[in-house]
Amino acid sequence: MDRQMYHYATVSKALQELAEKGYTTDFNLEEDRIKANYKDFEIMEIYRYEGESDPGDEATVYGIKSKDGQKGVFVAGYGAFSENSAAKLLDTMSIQGRSQG
Repeated sequence: MDRQMYHYATVSKALQELAEKGYTTDFNLEEDRIKANYKDFEIMEIYRYEGESDPGDEATVYGIKSKDGQKGVFVAGYGAFSENSAAKLLDTMSIQGRSQG
C-alpha cells in the first residue's frame, strides 16, 4: 500500500486529521509493543512538522495500523530516534516501504 506523507503547520492538526480517519490509539504509550513486534505494524500515513526556527520543534507523526486492525498514532519528536527506540524502527520501516513502493 502506498504511504501518504503530509505536511501540516502543527502536530495537533496532524493528530486531528488522523483521529478523523479513525487513528485513535496512542502508540506512544505502547512503545515496547512496537519494538517487540514491529512486523505486526504497518505505517499508513506520515505527517511531518518542521519548526521554522528551532530544530527542537521538529516532529514526525505516524499513522499506524496493526495486523489486528487497530489504528493509532505515534509521535516522534526531535531527538527521539535513538538506536533502540520505536521511532527509529518506524523510520526504518518508512524508508524500506519507500524503496519497495
